[in-house]
Amino acid sequence: MGTADEQPDIVVITGLSGAGRSTAAKSLEDLGWFVVDNLPPGLLPTMVDLAARTNGAVARMAAVVDVRSRAFSTDLKSAISELGARGVTARVVFLEAAEDTLVRRFDSERRPHPLQGTGRVTDGIAAEQELLRGVRGDADLVLDTSRLNVHELRARMRSFFSGSKAAGLRLSIVSFGYKYGLPVDADLAADCRFLPNPHWIPELAPMTGQDAPVRDYILSQPGATEFLDHCAELLRIVLPGYEREGKRFVTLAVGCTGGKHRSVAIAEQLALRVEALGGETDVQVGHRDLGRE
Repeated sequence: MGTADEQPDIVVITGLSGAGRSTAAKSLEDLGWFVVDNLPPGLLPTMVDLAARTNGAVARMAAVVDVRSRAFSTDLKSAISELGARGVTARVVFLEAAEDTLVRRFDSERRPHPLQGTGRVTDGIAAEQELLRGVRGDADLVLDTSRLNVHELRARMRSFFSGSKAAGLRLSIVSFGYKYGLPVDADLAADCRFLPNPHWIPELAPMTGQDAPVRDYILSQPGATEFLDHCAELLRIVLPGYEREGKRFVTLAVGCTGGKHRSVAIAEQLALRVEALGGETDVQVGHRDLGRE
């Protein structure tokens, strides 16, 4: 198979039916990845062997694996283990969504769930969730698409996979508003609602945390600098641990009430501090709820 540097970049896309697997796969295809849909998990090693014969022409490959491949859960774990024994790391992306969201999506497309049989859509969703429980637990990246439209899901995929093969861990810092719900795919969460809210200052309210007057106001508040210092120190400690455990994607959610002022400013400042730590961690910043008000 060649040296580790010559190994193809492998991503397995799986998850719940209706959660956006096809959109995620299309996003990678648009980025120049070679994508195979509905690949039986047992053929993953074969796909990697074929890629190796292209002498680097196929350097990034993705496979969509789902319940259409029966008994795929066990087969997928075996295939990934076989690749690992060869020195090839396959990253698993698991897509999910809330039950009510999935039901609406199936209803809008007027198609049955692949596992519902003679039952209801909710029966199929429950069966698939149980079948995929182990796969979700082993996934490198879990994305909840309940609140994401097609364009937002594609943007999330681009943020994780648009670069070259990463040598280290990829950290995604996402600001959000608690009134819209905590991001369910967050590995860590930081609450900055203890800081005064610029929303109640007339000249700052129309602005966002990306504007200098708002940022300066937030950073001047008691506890703001210490909060950033401690968050950065926490990440300095835990990120190497995540990487030692084989986790390649980590999401830190930074929240305030509406996701417009405090969380936005703190998220961007925290990203700067993590980058200043050096190392191979690739830092991405996103603002989930900016513009929703």
